[in-house]
Amino acid sequence: MTELPEQARALFDGPHHVTVATIDPDGRPQLSVVWAKTDGDDVLFSTIKGRRKYANLTRDPRASALVFAGEDPYAYAEVRGAVTIADDPAAELIGELALKYTGEPFPSRPHEQRVIVRITPDRVVCYTD
Repeated sequence: MTELPEQARALFDGPHHVTVATIDPDGRPQLSVVWAKTDGDDVLFSTIKGRRKYANLTRDPRASALVFAGEDPYAYAEVRGAVTIADDPAAELIGELALKYTGEPFPSRPHEQRVIVRITPDRVVCYTD
């Protein structure tokens, strides 16, 4: 495990959208824009069972997450690492992230099976001014 520098933590915990890369079955990268936050040195985001990134991560639990400051795109952080997935039946993480990003509660969607994706970094690249 690699420690997440404070500058990287600040970017991931800010209201910046995060691009997550997973690996498709044919080996090509697949990218998704997500809401995220940190938990210790890990980066967390929410997704739904059945989405491409969920299928990719259950098959190959490696991911990369990139975040940059909207006002300064040259201030960025990337985390690469192993992924663990946990069920989130109460949709707690997406609820927390919705408040962070929109200031509004996340709408109830009981038909969705939400999960929490945790990226534990084994490599961190961080550049800030």
